[in-house]
Amino acid sequence: MWEYTDKVRDHFLNPRNVGEVENPDGVGEVGSMACGDALRLSFKLDENGNIADVRFQTFGCASAIASSSALTEMLKGKSLEEAEKVTNDDIAAYLGGLPKEKMHCSVMGKDALKNAIQNYRGAAAEEIDGKIVCECFGVTDKQIEEAVVENSLKSIEDVTHYIKAGGGCGKCHDGIQEIIDSIFQKTEAVQKPQKKLTNIQKIKMIEETLEREIKPALMKDGGDIELVDVDGSTVYVKLIGTCAKCAASELTLKNYVETKIRELVSPELVVEEVRQ
Repeated sequence: MWEYTDKVRDHFLNPRNVGEVENPDGVGEVGSMACGDALRLSFKLDENGNIADVRFQTFGCASAIASSSALTEMLKGKSLEEAEKVTNDDIAAYLGGLPKEKMHCSVMGKDALKNAIQNYRGAAAEEIDGKIVCECFGVTDKQIEEAVVENSLKSIEDVTHYIKAGGGCGKCHDGIQEIIDSIFQKTEAVQKPQKKLTNIQKIKMIEETLEREIKPALMKDGGDIELVDVDGSTVYVKLIGTCAKCAASELTLKNYVETKIRELVSPELVVEEVRQ
């Protein structure tokens, strides 16, 4: 069984903003009933161009309902430019973490928002292009490439968790692996050798990443994080407030904190929690 945080349970049992906005400015849809997941999101702007009302309708599991509910709460009061910056990792972090097998639910919310904003701007949702790789769920090579690049996915299992491709009959596994290999070969070819950071440089960059990228998301839910020490490639942190008591603190550390630090500081870093 997957372990869900109290906040996921709350948004599943008591979902916010369910339904359809009356006379919406933008509407976006993703998924299909056949795939087992579908989401429709609508929003209305106020006179300042900020999101005044946003609602959702979804057909899916507990994580899909909770992710959709959380996203609508996160969007209220934001401008469209601010809304566009919300990522699936932000949605998961807001909920205190999601099981990796359920990350595709937060991706679905991000995609529905993207389509709704395109709809408001007078553009139809982008047509799915590329070649179908996963016939069970209708996922193309372009969609797999985008998911791998945006979320630094390393394996077929990772891809399945994020966009469900590969989760059916398994015939597409070779095709998914070829896409992953191709992307990482290209990345390695263009990457320049990284200059080795001194310990002082590393600590400074980690502190900046925590302050700018990580703390704001945790503080929205009454939590916080503190850098304790850096020993070689291991970053020791202490979770504070609600984060310290959260049953999914390990998911938050690995799926959100460690991912951000690896992305913005160094891919070799590993984050460990210091418990009192």
